[in-house]
Amino acid sequence: MVKRHGNLWPQIIDFENLLLAARNAQKGKRMQASVLQFNYHLETELLALQAELIAKTYKPRGYTTFEIYDPKCRLISAAPYRDRVVHHALCNVIQPIFDRTFIDDSYANRTGYGTHRALRRYIGFMRTTPYVLQCDIQKYFPSIDLEILKGLIHRKIKCPDTLWLIDCIIDHSNEQIPVHELFPGDGLLTVLERRRGLPIGNLTSQFFANVYLNGFDHFVKEQLKVQKYLRYVDDFALFSDDHGVLVEARLALEDYLTGLRLRIHPVKSQLFETRYGSNFLGFRVIPLGETYPKDVRIRVRRENLRRGKRRLKQLQADYGSGKIGFQELDRSMQSWLAHLSHGDTWQLRKQLFADLVFARR
Repeated sequence: MVKRHGNLWPQIIDFENLLLAARNAQKGKRMQASVLQFNYHLETELLALQAELIAKTYKPRGYTTFEIYDPKCRLISAAPYRDRVVHHALCNVIQPIFDRTFIDDSYANRTGYGTHRALRRYIGFMRTTPYVLQCDIQKYFPSIDLEILKGLIHRKIKCPDTLWLIDCIIDHSNEQIPVHELFPGDGLLTVLERRRGLPIGNLTSQFFANVYLNGFDHFVKEQLKVQKYLRYVDDFALFSDDHGVLVEARLALEDYLTGLRLRIHPVKSQLFETRYGSNFLGFRVIPLGETYPKDVRIRVRRENLRRGKRRLKQLQADYGSGKIGFQELDRSMQSWLAHLSHGDTWQLRKQLFADLVFARR
């Protein structure tokens, strides 16, 4: 029987938890106007938030939305800062409960995991296994069914006040990119009747996205018995020595995901031999040689390199105009360099930064 957790509300609304949430929410954003304004009256703002939560008068405010192309169009939704504080306060308490149920090979939005650890695991599987079924889910965040999501959360949480806040955040999700998928048993109006979509950019959305596919992860590992498997958000890969196992696995995966009202991307999801190399999390992994375990060469994908160059130019302009300070500039530069260092990019890094000058105007 699944253990359900109660009496979480006192931990969520505790002032020290709200203060910790504010500290976490402002990381990398301390100089934004909304953060500066909130922090100017920090104690007053946190006490007001606490009072709203206790009285159940708290309501999330509207999102600021914008589109990015990386390379496909994504709608990014930024919650107001005070709402981001609430998101952190909630996740501080409930995330550890769910995290204990996640498989070790789920890498997104978890402390100590992340893209680079996922990349290393992927390369390890690729060096030792001849076949891979690599997939992603079509329009994942816009497709998440909100009633199914709530049901999955209610299986682990029984605290009524905590569920009220979770439902409040989910129900205030804004409109996402339209998804018009029909599933077995649907009527013509089902698409209009069922609410779907989580805003990309929220801490809670990233967390809920992991919860939504947690059962899927266990299905792959425990029912299909595929041990060489990993997932990063909606990108996942299954490795096997047997091509036929992966052919059958794909059918089973599609059937399971139908129950979550999700579809595998028909073009980006492919079964192929690992010796041909593949793209994963912004890198191109190229095996060398014919015998296992293979050596590999790791390159940065062209579109990621183009985005990185645009980001460097923007940092150059923002620093020159005084929009950002040296600490924020240094943090962004170190982050980009750390990302590049996970590939065979020594010459690339020298080339990128050789003529780059950061100076105040």
